[in-house]
Amino acid sequence: MRKVARTSLALVASVFAFAAVAQQRPDFGKVEIKTTRLADDFYVLEGQGGAISVLTGPEGVLLVDSQFAPLTDKVVEAIKRVSDKPIRFLVDTHVHGDHVGGNENFAKLGALVFARDQLRARLQNPNPAPDGTPGKPAAAQALPVVTYDNQVTIHLNGEHVRLIPIRNAHTDGDTLVYFPEHDILAVGDYFRSTGYPVVDLDNGGTLAGIIDGLGATIGRAGPNTKVVPGHGAIVDRNALIAQRDLIVAVRDKVAGLIDQGKTLEETIAAKPTAEFDSKAPNAEQTSERFVKWLYAEVKAAKTKTAAR
Repeated sequence: MRKVARTSLALVASVFAFAAVAQQRPDFGKVEIKTTRLADDFYVLEGQGGAISVLTGPEGVLLVDSQFAPLTDKVVEAIKRVSDKPIRFLVDTHVHGDHVGGNENFAKLGALVFARDQLRARLQNPNPAPDGTPGKPAAAQALPVVTYDNQVTIHLNGEHVRLIPIRNAHTDGDTLVYFPEHDILAVGDYFRSTGYPVVDLDNGGTLAGIIDGLGATIGRAGPNTKVVPGHGAIVDRNALIAQRDLIVAVRDKVAGLIDQGKTLEETIAAKPTAEFDSKAPNAEQTSERFVKWLYAEVKAAKTKTAAR
């Protein structure tokens, strides 16, 4: 039984690893940076990869995430259109390359990089590639200079930017970036408003962690809070609640199918996400991955409980 559980977890980790590799091969020359204004001094940049939040003001610029390295020049040009001040701080929400790929470039421009201890460790000691090739450690200048595992506050431009650890959710190094004066939450990939949720088991993500992380984020959000997801449209508190409830509902359906003795293939074929597919953008592309992840975690938990 334990072997089956480990095999399922390995399968899902492999799926995520291959998906990550595929995401890293776009034609960057064709990427355009879209700028969305949320306030006179706050913007969101979208290009290829994770969204970038931009706090501007007389004391300088703070960024949340850096997208892929080849896009740095385009991102910098977009920032120059909204601020003539230097980029002073960069906060990484998690370890994936579409969020931290530009770290080295921004560090060379003078940005001080902040991130969780776990994120720095994974950049230094990355997982092997899907084919077993050893991971390539990040360049020294790409590494966060300031790391933390408890809440940190950056005081800039009259804002008190709170970096709040979200533990073992999308990865084991997630950060919620809270801008209280703006009533904005930048959450990285533990919440996406496009497709079904994703947890990177290979980098320490967990089902329990993402449910807890969404709960903690819901608790900080008010009726007018703007939520900047790692991917997808900017949303409000209701979208956070809907995603948490969706995860719990599909988890329970998958658990029921496992109790019936269904295999992974049979569980996918049963379409436990069917009632949500019409409401989730890009559902067709992400539903199978979502079910595979849930099956692996629920199966492993049940096997562990049975072995006690």
